[in-house]
Amino acid sequence: MTSPSQSSTLQPGATYRFVVRSTEEAVQTIRERLGENAKVLSVRQVGGQGISRLFRGPKLEVIAQVPEAETNLSPYPPERDIGTVAPRGGILLPGSDEAGVSAHTSDYAAARAAAAMALRDVPTKLPELLKRSGFSEAMLARLQALPVFAAQEDQPLHHAIAEVGAALRQIVQKRPARPLPARTAFLGSPGVGRTTALCKWLAKEVFSRQRMVRVLKAEFDRPNPAEGLAVFCEALGLTLDYFAPGHDDNSVSFTPNDAGGSLYADLPGLSLRTPGENVALAKFLDREKFAGRVLVLNAAYDPSMLRRAYAAGRDLGATHLVFTHLDELEHWGKLWDFLIEGELTPLFLATGPSLTGDCEEAMIDAVLRRTLPGA
Repeated sequence: MTSPSQSSTLQPGATYRFVVRSTEEAVQTIRERLGENAKVLSVRQVGGQGISRLFRGPKLEVIAQVPEAETNLSPYPPERDIGTVAPRGGILLPGSDEAGVSAHTSDYAAARAAAAMALRDVPTKLPELLKRSGFSEAMLARLQALPVFAAQEDQPLHHAIAEVGAALRQIVQKRPARPLPARTAFLGSPGVGRTTALCKWLAKEVFSRQRMVRVLKAEFDRPNPAEGLAVFCEALGLTLDYFAPGHDDNSVSFTPNDAGGSLYADLPGLSLRTPGENVALAKFLDREKFAGRVLVLNAAYDPSMLRRAYAAGRDLGATHLVFTHLDELEHWGKLWDFLIEGELTPLFLATGPSLTGDCEEAMIDAVLRRTLPGA
């Protein structure tokens, strides 16, 4: 996209794009740069993705066309984004219609109306904003009971966001974080990405922390395919052991060494429908003294399914929590129910499918950025 110089003459019929902060700025900019008779082709809200646009101050993209009579372009600040527009690979021609504004509209009142429509969904009250971020009714009720929430009633929205974010941090920090024990198993229902989450953690242990690690693949009455994990362990130079049916009388022999070695177990998927099917998992964990039990949850599941999986994990003695499929989740607010109300220590977020990356260990900071940017 090219921008005309301060002394250039605008070509009649040329189309330009402006990114401004308000309706008033849009109107003033068009009049000053393109003249009183410029045609407004479209107005739409831009800037930010998902819920972040609610916090970072929405901007307006205005597409306007120079009238047939030539108009000299006045000097403009360097931060203005103005230039010939080529949306979707081509020039926005007269007759096109975006955001409900006719290409033949030259009335600035229409620009104001369109801009107001673009901003109509931006909440101005903290409760509404939190609800749109995905906060549950229970979490909203808990936050509204905090003294800091009531104190922000008459404060600017960004002040309220910062205060509520600080309160959430304080709640989390009061709960002591438990380190992972030397023997840790990864638990989760089928399809949550349990083995992928384990691979991400193994990569962290080997590459970032350079620890000695062994891995165990366990099977009971349900299959637990090991091909992917076997290849991954071979690539990392890790020992992969197997625990199969018929060997229940043999314990898993492993003693952490002086280098800080750990044993990680990948167990078959736990059952949410029939808790009795998880008895074999529970006996194995207790007998083999797996003090660390990481519950893996698919964040894209609906809240009721997440609660069922969380309860099943707690029944198996889960100690830590991992969320996967964050790249598929638009509103992260529902995660606070498990980070605040739950008793499990947050371990990491799996933010993508990569086996050696997309792993966010600062879970609270990451969720705050997505639900309360600027907190």
